[in-house]
Amino acid sequence: MFKKNHENEFMRHELRLPELTVRGMLLGAVLTVIFTASNVYLGLKVGLTFSSAIPAAVISMAILKLAKDSNILENNMVQTQASAAGTLSAIIFIIPAMLMIGYWQGFEFWQTLFVSMCGGCLGVLFTIPLRRAMVVHSDLVYPEGVAAAEVLKVGSSDEETKKSGNGLREIFAGGLVAGLISLCTNGFQMLSSALSLWIPLGRGITQMPLGYSTALVGAGYLVGIAAGLSMLVGILIAWAGFVPYFTLTEVAPDGVTLEKFAGMVYQERVRLIGAGAMGVAAIWTLLTLLRPVIDGVKESIVSARSSAGEDIRHRMDMDMSITGISAVFVATVAGLIVIFHAFVSPEGLSSGDTLMFTFVGVGLAVLMGFFVAAACAYMAGLVGTSSSPISGIGILAIIVSSLVMYALCQSAGVFDLPGGEKFATATAIFTTSIILAIACISNDNMQDLKTGYLVGATPWRQQVALLLGCVVGAFVIAPVLNLLYEAYGFPGAMPRPGMDEAQALAAPQAMLMTTIAKGIFSSQLAWEYIYIGIGLGVVIVIVDILLRKNTTRLSLPPLAVGMGIYLPPVIQTPLVVGAILGYFLRRHMKKAGGEEYLKEGERRGTLFASGLIVGESLVGVALAGIIVASVTNGGDDAPLAFIGKGLAPYAAPLGFIVFALFLLYFVRMVLERK
Repeated sequence: MFKKNHENEFMRHELRLPELTVRGMLLGAVLTVIFTASNVYLGLKVGLTFSSAIPAAVISMAILKLAKDSNILENNMVQTQASAAGTLSAIIFIIPAMLMIGYWQGFEFWQTLFVSMCGGCLGVLFTIPLRRAMVVHSDLVYPEGVAAAEVLKVGSSDEETKKSGNGLREIFAGGLVAGLISLCTNGFQMLSSALSLWIPLGRGITQMPLGYSTALVGAGYLVGIAAGLSMLVGILIAWAGFVPYFTLTEVAPDGVTLEKFAGMVYQERVRLIGAGAMGVAAIWTLLTLLRPVIDGVKESIVSARSSAGEDIRHRMDMDMSITGISAVFVATVAGLIVIFHAFVSPEGLSSGDTLMFTFVGVGLAVLMGFFVAAACAYMAGLVGTSSSPISGIGILAIIVSSLVMYALCQSAGVFDLPGGEKFATATAIFTTSIILAIACISNDNMQDLKTGYLVGATPWRQQVALLLGCVVGAFVIAPVLNLLYEAYGFPGAMPRPGMDEAQALAAPQAMLMTTIAKGIFSSQLAWEYIYIGIGLGVVIVIVDILLRKNTTRLSLPPLAVGMGIYLPPVIQTPLVVGAILGYFLRRHMKKAGGEEYLKEGERRGTLFASGLIVGESLVGVALAGIIVASVTNGGDDAPLAFIGKGLAPYAAPLGFIVFALFLLYFVRMVLERK
């Protein structure tokens, strides 16, 4: 029986329960299809995806509880499999660019399948040696991973937990509140999702935004004050520094409002600065993690060579065997070589040039993928999967891939061929797609392994479940992409003449990466902004080093600052609010009731924050399904909206009032004494 003190590591080592079951894998496959389809639509619509780990865990517990012998480890495997595929859908941040440049006329099923599947499997493999360094021997918070573990613990079949109901109230309360607010905001559209106050500064302008996402407030509470304040610094650098400067020193184009001009400045310049800063931060993070990563690899080798008795005793130390890792690695790289060769073969290149493009493209994707895996795993531990800027990694990848392919195409004389520039651009995008698939799974994988570590799962079984999730999810992505493309189209890529381009899916990340790739091959990319970001990133790293050296509590995580510059502020402000709120609540509880009160309140806050993520995620999944069904049957993309145009002006103040009341309820829930 899974006792109340299962947090104890020895007890978790001794836990013996079925984990990777047939019914669990089948349920995980079904959830994989649902979450992948939902994430593909939402990612193309608004440029964001959500972590499917927690909703998968909740659904798994509800269904498998019908079987008397279900257990927490089986439910953990289901959410592991489903969350991997849901995250793999983030490949849509780049793959629609193939249509935007006119290279594909529709999504190629086998090429999209192999890129997603093989890239995802490599992402799993590359994070295996990082598990000990970043999960077992690290204090990274992994907000979604911790939240999923809390949900699984409370919902497990432990008799003592069921008898006391301890924690269920907080999770259900958070889920209900977040679900209702999300439904009223994104479904009924009665409430606005953000408040944006534009502030004129002479001839320039900036904004003071506030997002109302309850799930992100919960994630911010779990993330902590250091990352929260670092993101706030990034927001201030972008919106109190660069945006006002550029709008003050330049004149808006004719017919463009100041607000729209500020948005253009942010998209076309400031985000490139953020990408440069994140690139420096990612490299620095990799260097700081080099020693623990090497130690983790050594531990993995030692574990693989250990005796059977030691393996049984240390079940939670068992990763996939070296033989298994090698076999999957060889198979996935072989698959990438085959599909990359098929991609470049029809272009009329010589057999030698075709092989050169194939091996350089695959080699670059695998090598760069290995390095971004560590950075993405760290980012997930720092701010969570939902808030981790995978598209920022994509920007760095498209720049590197484009530069390498530019050099190759020049040496092979490709630019002299008809359509040579388009082929070069497409090859860079295809290479980046593989890198981004690796990054997506690396970003999510560590959250799942953190959940497994907290509930007592066997790592190698989780890694097998992650591989299964990648395979199943890859089969879903291409058909869903084609369905949505035929229904809406993308900017500059409409499937049928006469379609309304205003209704096209924005696919903002793919559009940005298309712009970068085209800019490199046409020699028109604004490199100066990336250079500014690189310089800024170096300064931030130095400041962080000095703070850590001269103070005991202060730090400025460079990746978090880079994210603050790069990500839209309406996404980050609720994270900052949650982090600051958590800091003051913890400080008050420690002063008012000491360590015991702090411990109780901390647990209530963690459970309530977990419930917030659960509620908004589940409603997001349900709304995505309703929207896709509506579009498929000829309806619009807001089938539940009923607010009239006359009431629209009240949505913003109503949203603010509801958000303020929600924060008060959060405070009351955490500070409540029993």
